[in-house]
Amino acid sequence: MGTASKDRSAHKTRQGGSCIWTCPLCSGEHGHVCLHHLTIALSSFSRESKTTMLSFDEALATLPAGTLPTVLLGNGFSQAWNAAIFNYASLFQVANFGDRDVQIRTLFERLNTWDFESVMRTLLSAELVAEVHGLDQGVIDTIKRDQAILKEALLTAVSDNHPGLPNELTRAQYEAVRKFLSRFSQIFTVNYDLLMYWARNQDLEPAWVTDDGFRAAQLWKGYGTNQAVHFLHGGLHLYEVPTGVRKHAYTGEVGGGIVGQVRDNLNLQPPRFPLFVAEPTHQKKKERIDRSPYLSYCLRELTTVATPIFILGHSMDQNDMHIFEAIRTSAVRQIFVSVFGDEHSDANRRLIANATAHLGGPLTKVDFFDASTVAAWG
Repeated sequence: MGTASKDRSAHKTRQGGSCIWTCPLCSGEHGHVCLHHLTIALSSFSRESKTTMLSFDEALATLPAGTLPTVLLGNGFSQAWNAAIFNYASLFQVANFGDRDVQIRTLFERLNTWDFESVMRTLLSAELVAEVHGLDQGVIDTIKRDQAILKEALLTAVSDNHPGLPNELTRAQYEAVRKFLSRFSQIFTVNYDLLMYWARNQDLEPAWVTDDGFRAAQLWKGYGTNQAVHFLHGGLHLYEVPTGVRKHAYTGEVGGGIVGQVRDNLNLQPPRFPLFVAEPTHQKKKERIDRSPYLSYCLRELTTVATPIFILGHSMDQNDMHIFEAIRTSAVRQIFVSVFGDEHSDANRRLIANATAHLGGPLTKVDFFDASTVAAWG
């Protein structure tokens, strides 16, 4: 890319006798040093010089006594239970692309990825190029159809690849994750799976009761409740009906598990899909969220958070910029981001830089903690 070799050091030029600074991060010209980005750059430099990062307990210990922080869960939270299930590679293996299977799998192969969102972004770009260059409408329609197939395949693959019943998790795992989650006043998650939902509903110690905003007949109310659990991108157990958003719940009967109910819904004609945000860019995700009262409510709730926030298992990629913007809009002033593995690896250096750039600022402190010290599942 052309910007890769660009000199990123701050410099100034003289115009009309005054100094104009070019910000090293945003390339904007300012009559003074760009304070926001200079703060981020200096903070990043300071952290890169560290040889160790905080443990989870050390991060908690920095909070004022009695503080219950907020948590944002990413895919790493679910992968910590079973990395072989909750990743794109396994979803790709079980995905069914129908009569476009050969073409779509070839696209994954040529792009050298298992990332459904990455392939979706490529298809969106291809659609745009095809329209601008006036390609045959049949080609454009095929590209659009591939996007719809890819999204439906992801939804179905998540359902098919998911553990079938709550008893596939052990009592010890439930007790550990409930102890971990009970440390937080509010839970926000971008995960579609049922692990956290199952953990909430176990009748186990420690006692832990949270409000997810659903009421009679499993119908979501949200407004006027004490909702503290928010599925920012939807979930397998959520689905839309003309009267609003409902959730699946265990019926108490053989075969009455939630995953089975999801599969039954997918087998309807037409299929009834879970409430699911699977769009490839943060702009498209935000558009989908804005069309759902439930999803838009959850995202707005993130803007009202005023307690320190822990972000666990999130890649900090730009395709969730709508979430980062919501956090920046909030009154949160202390943020802790998990790092898994070698903090100096290319991927983690990128994660640290992204977290600092997306969330940092003159009034906001971003620190990093070792994900391996959390032991959310025991």
